[in-house]
Amino acid sequence: MCCKTNTLGVKKIILALLIMSATLFGSSEVQNAYAKEFAFLKAQKEMLKKRVDEIKQSNISKIATAKNEIDKLQQNVLAKESLSQRLSEDLFKSQQNLELIHDDTSLIEAVVSQGVSSLKPYGVGISIQSKDYPKTLQEIFAKSLDLTKELSSLRTVDGEFYLQDGSSQKAKLIKIGNIATYGVSDTVSGALIPAGDNKFKIWSDDASSLTAKALSSASKPQNLNIFIYENANKEIADKEEQTLLNVIDSAGVIGWVIVVLGAIGALFLVLRIVFLQSSTGTKSLPAETLGSLLSKGVDETLEFLKPKKGSTARVLKATIRNIDRDREHIEDIISESIMHESTRLDKLSSTILVIAAVAPLLGLLGTVTGMIATFDIITEFGTGDPKLLSGGIAIALVTTELGLIVAIPLLLGGNLLNSWSESIKDSMEHSALHIVNEYSKQK
Repeated sequence: MCCKTNTLGVKKIILALLIMSATLFGSSEVQNAYAKEFAFLKAQKEMLKKRVDEIKQSNISKIATAKNEIDKLQQNVLAKESLSQRLSEDLFKSQQNLELIHDDTSLIEAVVSQGVSSLKPYGVGISIQSKDYPKTLQEIFAKSLDLTKELSSLRTVDGEFYLQDGSSQKAKLIKIGNIATYGVSDTVSGALIPAGDNKFKIWSDDASSLTAKALSSASKPQNLNIFIYENANKEIADKEEQTLLNVIDSAGVIGWVIVVLGAIGALFLVLRIVFLQSSTGTKSLPAETLGSLLSKGVDETLEFLKPKKGSTARVLKATIRNIDRDREHIEDIISESIMHESTRLDKLSSTILVIAAVAPLLGLLGTVTGMIATFDIITEFGTGDPKLLSGGIAIALVTTELGLIVAIPLLLGGNLLNSWSESIKDSMEHSALHIVNEYSKQK
């Protein structure tokens, strides 16, 4: 029993030793494997570290190279930008020079065109050479100088002019520069005025004939009767003699309406003066009536007043006829008689004042009508010819003038006659009441 137990113990010890030896052997292999792996990893690490160092060194070199390239590129860009700016400035200056050249060319063309058009009316022809403007300008200046010398001198040329009846007359034309012309023929001589299209006609001033003959004979005229014009191509009409009918005609229909109203107003004014003059009677009539009433009585006084005419006489007749009635009744009769006579005394008064008020309004209407006509002409033909504008302006101004000419006298005359009428009424009332008062005292 004891031997079995010892044997079992030895087996366990041997087994333990075997296990321990196996464990020790296995651990040594693992350690070797780890050692190999560690050595490999360490070698890899060294290699990677070396590789990283190489890459870093390479990158540092590349970065330095790239920075150098960037610096070069930046310098190149700055140079290009500077060049671009200079080119832009040069381009801008070139455009400005081109515009100046174009403007100068346009100015030269305008000068050439103006020079050609200015010389054309005088028969001077200029051929425009667009590729050689300096030569054309020299030709214009040269011919202009020659023309100026010619026009600033006294010269005689053969030509013709028109007489007052429109017939043509061959004559010698004596030109004083380009501002005056005289015509000398076998029958007619005198100063000439433009008839349009560089034609001339005789001036109506007879005194210029002596001047024309003196200049024709190369002698000094005693008096220089001259007609100075601005442009021989523009016709100058002889000044018409202004008459009253011409002035009224220039105002048109409205002007004649104002004149007719003025004539009617003047006629009414004269008629009213006649009416008031006939209504006044004599200044001594009230005194004579009172004397007859106090000395001869009512019937004799009525017989005295019977042949008398006028408003004063009629009011006095009504007063004497009712002189014996009571005071209040007599005053009513006097007032009624004066009111009855007022119709005759105020006759045509309102009509005259209405005409005086309407005349300037018609003048204003003519002014508006004339200005409208003037603006219509300006719209259609422009403002180049003053003759076209004169018609509307004449209507505008003359109608206003006629309206005031009619209105002012009628207004003054109408108010003066109204004052005269009121004076007659006051005189009639005063005379009638004076007779009543004196008769009442005597009675």
